Amino acid sequence: MFQQVNAQVLGISVDSVPCLQAWAESLGGIQYPLLSDFWPHGEVSDAYGVMRGEGYSERALFLIDREGILRYIDIHDIEDQPENAVVLQEIRKMDPEAAAKAPAQPESGPEELPTGGVILYCTRWCPGCRLARRWLEQRGIDYTEVDVNASPEAAERVRGWADGKLLTPTYDINGTIVVNNQWDRLSELLDS
Repeated sequence: MFQQVNAQVLGISVDSVPCLQAWAESLGGIQYPLLSDFWPHGEVSDAYGVMRGEGYSERALFLIDREGILRYIDIHDIEDQPENAVVLQEIRKMDPEAAAKAPAQPESGPEELPTGGVILYCTRWCPGCRLARRWLEQRGIDYTEVDVNASPEAAERVRGWADGKLLTPTYDINGTIVVNNQWDRLSELLDS
């Protein structure tokens, strides 16, 4: 998708290289380079104004054009993920010629989200979501999975349940909402 608009995705973190390697492996691998801003600690994050005094950076997204000009900034809560559609739209603004050549995205109305049963709102990369899948599968519980990064409607629904935050995993168990892995509450709901 990003190649259609001639973009390069890079991840950067104030964590050390071994920590980043372990994180990428825990996700089953990632498709873009990860850069370590570990030493001097947080120098790049500080240069972009997102380094916190506590020693870690804000969750931030920067789009830089071919000339090195910063064109877009998104800084948000650590629990939140940027909307993929918004990021792609901003990238396309930076390279309208390539965007014009890209295949048209099909127009669609609001997505029909599942109802009833056990619905797991999650992301592919979230460690808590992987625990949730494993927990449900070990108990033989059938569930429907909805990726909040792929569905703006699902992301909005989760934000409505979680005081405006995009928290995963979030469970909808026949209309009862459980945010995060509250194992006792989940067992109570699923064992009844």
